[in-house]
Amino acid sequence: MAITRHQTREKAFQTLFALAGNPEADMSTLYDNVLEDVILEQKDGIDVLPTYLETLVSGVLAHKADLEIKISQYLADGWTFARLAQSDRIILEIAFFELNYVDQEIVPAKVAVNEALNLAKTFSDERSRKFINGVLDKALN
Repeated sequence: MAITRHQTREKAFQTLFALAGNPEADMSTLYDNVLEDVILEQKDGIDVLPTYLETLVSGVLAHKADLEIKISQYLADGWTFARLAQSDRIILEIAFFELNYVDQEIVPAKVAVNEALNLAKTFSDERSRKFINGVLDKALN
């Protein structure tokens, strides 16, 4: 069974979180570590990295500065992007990347928001989930 989009987002979160702690980490090693519990498709006997995982991780990294600007405009007065918890930042970066750089026919806005809230349930707490929901709600309206 192929890895689901939800699992792919979880693995992207884990990869980006690990990179935030160690920006010099080897990407191949990070991918191996986060995907160790996943059965991957193979081509010629070699595991194939899920395409959407690469899209999310490389996309968030390539657009990091722009994503920070986009997210910052929806934060409450007195809050800065740097002040956010690392997990909340990464969840918002993934969501804003999907909202701004992925074709809405592939990932509708509603799906991107729902997936961000699911990531918050898994990797954050209830307060952060509500915060993330509020930021994404402002961004969509």
